[in-house]
Amino acid sequence: MAINISLFRELVFFFSKILLVHYKAPRYLQRKVSNVFNNSLKLQKSPSFLVSNEQFPSDEHDDQTLTFNVEETLLKSTSLFPYFMLVAFEAGSIPRAFLLLVLYPMICLFSKEMRLKMMVMVSFFGIKKDGFMVGRAVLPKFFLEDVGLEGFEVVNKCKKKVGVSELPHVMVESFLKEYLEVDLVVGKELKVFCGYFIGLMEDNKKIDMDNLKHVLGEGAIEDPNVFGICGNKTSLNHPFFSFCKEIYLTNGEMKRKWQTLSSENYPKPLIFHDGRLAFRPTPSFTLALFMWLPFGIFLAIFRGVIALCFPYNIATPILSFTGMRILSTTTQTTTPSNGEKSSKGQLYVCNHKTLLDPLYLSYALNKPLTAVTYSLSKVSEVLAPIKTVRLTRDRNQDGIMMEKLLKKGDLAVCPEGTTCREPFLLRFSPLFTELNDQIVPVALDCHVTMFYGTTASGLKCLDPIFFLMNPRPSYTVQLLGAVPGLATCQDRSQLRFDVANHVQREIGEALSFECTKLTRKDKYLILAGNNGVVS
Repeated sequence: MAINISLFRELVFFFSKILLVHYKAPRYLQRKVSNVFNNSLKLQKSPSFLVSNEQFPSDEHDDQTLTFNVEETLLKSTSLFPYFMLVAFEAGSIPRAFLLLVLYPMICLFSKEMRLKMMVMVSFFGIKKDGFMVGRAVLPKFFLEDVGLEGFEVVNKCKKKVGVSELPHVMVESFLKEYLEVDLVVGKELKVFCGYFIGLMEDNKKIDMDNLKHVLGEGAIEDPNVFGICGNKTSLNHPFFSFCKEIYLTNGEMKRKWQTLSSENYPKPLIFHDGRLAFRPTPSFTLALFMWLPFGIFLAIFRGVIALCFPYNIATPILSFTGMRILSTTTQTTTPSNGEKSSKGQLYVCNHKTLLDPLYLSYALNKPLTAVTYSLSKVSEVLAPIKTVRLTRDRNQDGIMMEKLLKKGDLAVCPEGTTCREPFLLRFSPLFTELNDQIVPVALDCHVTMFYGTTASGLKCLDPIFFLMNPRPSYTVQLLGAVPGLATCQDRSQLRFDVANHVQREIGEALSFECTKLTRKDKYLILAGNNGVVS
């Protein structure tokens, strides 16, 4: 009987709110929301979905806290399938991703909650917890590309932010905390057995009061200056929304009109990301991926055989016929300033996009050269059409070795030490500045549509294969004007850094890339949880 009375009270309270909103609230609230959101969001017109207890807070307050549903407030897309496909493909395997695609039509027949549970089971079952880096290394890029500008502007206005997500916590935490500066992330916790995810989610009804007090303040629970944004009545059942003075709703029609948040407006720039897929894996694009995969593997092998077996003047037109494009421009002057013939080969200093950088440079020059590498797989080393030599990461040994290589012919070096996919340049190691009296900066850029040809945590021996599997991969090679080196200078201590920074700026300006002070270690700490040192 007590349960029935409690239920009756809740129904009376709910319908009282509806009547209050229907007769008094809409116009007043819409006027307030227009002031706060700058017309970027509008209230749901249906009063039965609108919950409001008190006056909507003004944007003049510094102590406002926003509790928002991540999927309904930030993301433009209503489908969660692409994010689970990324987990299945990147953290799992190609067969797991294919299984998710095959089961998806059946999954769509169930309710929203059941669809979520089924995709979690398929994507996470058997994945090792400690080795799960997809949430930090792969997913933030795709989440950021799906953020709506209007929703972001609303969330960004508040000093304190609490993000509530229907997705597992390990999928959204890095995206929200590191890139959108959200103070507290509340997501579904996954059950773990013997260090492996079992594909089940914990009950999310309990609320972590300590974390909530840490974000809102000690007295915030009794008198919170908190408002909430979500998209439907189901989200209101989450305990964190019970502390909100007012709750406002978005809807699908509103989200379809949102603009995409541009990369220039990211609170923190996206410099590093990992994973093989270069496109958003919607169901239709994922189906196209698996249809292309058998042909792509054959095409990659064919391209590799052509590059290995034929000279440059024959291989280049054949590779172009298969869809590979090489665009080469040059503004270089390779003659020494004193007019004398150098006893050394030419030193080419490149930015680093993929392991194929020296090979494409060789094709652009139409002559062989030697490339120095680090952590190159033995498979790639054996199959490379040009000579490759491993670095030791010992400055003196590497310097002596490269001096010998320059006396034998042309040499290509990538002083960044690792690849970077986004339009940024990492810090250039200054060792190359002391090797020759003349340096030729080379600006490289590549474009792929299906697979990235680099990885920080996967099998590096597959990097060239994945790049060659792209339907129409392209490379742009720009040979810039020669820069004087320090081979003949006596005091090199400070000049070598100036020359290295100058070469970095020259390449950055040619490509319209931003120069940074980040290093190989920074990249691997973010993407793989190690310092990038190979034993």
